[in-house]
Amino acid sequence: MQFILALPRLKKQIIAMAVDAVCLPLTFILAIWLRYDGFDSNLFFHYFWLIAGAPLLSIPIFIRLGLYRAVIRYIDQKIISIVVIGVTLSVLSLAFIGVMTHIMALSRAVFGIYWAGAILYVGASRLLARAYLVGVDRNDDAIAIAIYGAGKAGVQLATALRSSDEFVCVAFIDDNKNMQGSSIAGIKVNAPEKLQELIRQFDIKEVLLAMPSISKARQKQVLDQLEQYKLRIKVTPSINSLVNGELRVQDIRDVEIEDLLGRDAVEPDARLMSNCIAGKSVMVTGAGGSIGSELCRQILRQKPAHLILLEMSEFALYSIEQELSSLRLALSLSCEITPFLCNIHDVAKLDKIFKTYHVNTVYHAAAYKHVPLVEHNPIEGIRNNVFGTLQLAQAAIAAQVNHFVLISTDKAVRPTNVMGATKRLAELILQACSRRQDTTRFCMVRFGNVLGSSGSVVPLFRKQIMQGGPITLTHPEITRYFMTIPEAAQLVLQAGGMGEGGDVFVLDMGEPVRIIDLARRMVHLCGLEVKSETSPGGTIEIQHVGLRPGEKLYEELLIGDNVEKTNHPLIMRAQEAEIAWDVLQQQLHKLDTACIAFNHEQVRDLLKELVVEYEPQCGIEDFLFQSDRMPVSVAEAAELTK
Repeated sequence: MQFILALPRLKKQIIAMAVDAVCLPLTFILAIWLRYDGFDSNLFFHYFWLIAGAPLLSIPIFIRLGLYRAVIRYIDQKIISIVVIGVTLSVLSLAFIGVMTHIMALSRAVFGIYWAGAILYVGASRLLARAYLVGVDRNDDAIAIAIYGAGKAGVQLATALRSSDEFVCVAFIDDNKNMQGSSIAGIKVNAPEKLQELIRQFDIKEVLLAMPSISKARQKQVLDQLEQYKLRIKVTPSINSLVNGELRVQDIRDVEIEDLLGRDAVEPDARLMSNCIAGKSVMVTGAGGSIGSELCRQILRQKPAHLILLEMSEFALYSIEQELSSLRLALSLSCEITPFLCNIHDVAKLDKIFKTYHVNTVYHAAAYKHVPLVEHNPIEGIRNNVFGTLQLAQAAIAAQVNHFVLISTDKAVRPTNVMGATKRLAELILQACSRRQDTTRFCMVRFGNVLGSSGSVVPLFRKQIMQGGPITLTHPEITRYFMTIPEAAQLVLQAGGMGEGGDVFVLDMGEPVRIIDLARRMVHLCGLEVKSETSPGGTIEIQHVGLRPGEKLYEELLIGDNVEKTNHPLIMRAQEAEIAWDVLQQQLHKLDTACIAFNHEQVRDLLKELVVEYEPQCGIEDFLFQSDRMPVSVAEAAELTK
């Protein structure tokens, strides 16, 4: 048999035709024998030409239908329809020849029995050959997996896995009681309660979740249920992704953090999405960043007349400009895209861009946002996040821009770090700018961590797990809000469309997540165990390295309780304290002077005055190692922290 398997494909096809040329006449003889309860020489000579003609008619028909082109090891149930059609055509041809040649005493039952027998022989021979070849090819080291979901996606996945020597599907799992106990593609459907028993019986290592049409909330329930088994869990893409109706092994992906959150996306309001964009000139600052780039993608789909990209990083600007140009072609849009290498401190260039391109809407996403870096570089953080925002806002007012949307952060609420304080001060600046004029409508959108952004903890954890650990966690009680980048960008655009002037919009981030629980779940869903006192044999250790400078245990989205609902279920409007422009302008002048003089003590005091909720967490070491500060002695640092 191995000799035949090693033959060229053409020779294998010739062997298949030769076998059919022998077996089809034998099938016809069997049909005669069954009809007449025996077979003698008279019957043989009577039906000779039909017996000899069976392969001569059938094989050309099979060739035409592509039966011999099919690769046996990869055939599926579709082969049955080809066999039925081919055999039916050959039997009708035989019967037609018999009638036309006036062979006497032809029995219609013979043709009926032959038709059924030929279908059984041709179909069964191919399926048995496939079963043998799959068994020969099967890797003894293949990973035993179970498929959760015995619907269409699960069946497609099981079929696709047959061609893989890396996995072998040993069981289906499904909640539907009507399906439990049945067999699909030779694989039994089991209740979820039997999974532990199946793990012991088949040594199952992975579970593939094949329910692409269920909600995120339901998917989270299933993942919660599976976590206890410490199996590696993978999922299929959403039903919208399976546009071709075929599920491939390559489509299977690891569990992502958004799967664990269980948040179902709310369909965006098309009117709000396009309100500040459609047919207008739109600018995005920080266009190459994680939030800025997604804003650009979403904005382009709303068909602006002109999209202007501002970015300091040459590579980031090049990457997003190339991506947007490709997207524009794919969507057949006429929008013009103009990239600018520009720092928001370049006031003259900003004025020129605003007035030349008649900018209608600005989405300000440019900011320094990494808490420890800004904590060690406070003056640069203030220059960029505070004075950069001020200069951009003043340029927008001078150019009579209609809408200005600031991307803010939950770290602006009762900040304990410089980054949060600068973002809160930026909010106060835009509120003050909104009150002193009525040309430009300013609004701020505040939300928490976005998944996949630069510095996100999720990719770090995944990398550490793949390296065998340890996972580094700052504190066992630390919690954070999470949202996907596309969802955050959509909500930002919708919030901007409902701004009335000076609004602070807060996005509904769902429930906060304990980071240590997130880390444990990521370990468990990779099929591993966390090493601890109760599980000393675990493979992944979680180490607590202490809070970073300025880091909080808990993040908040509101300073007070004064919040009102909007027309969007995931967007709220906060009513918070403001500072009059006259007072704010004087304080900002003092802050600018202190920054120029590198007077960190005064900078910190002025930040505390402007952002009354700011409670800095600075010690002597923080002042010693600030990179934008002149060298100081330990004694001077001690004085500054008094």
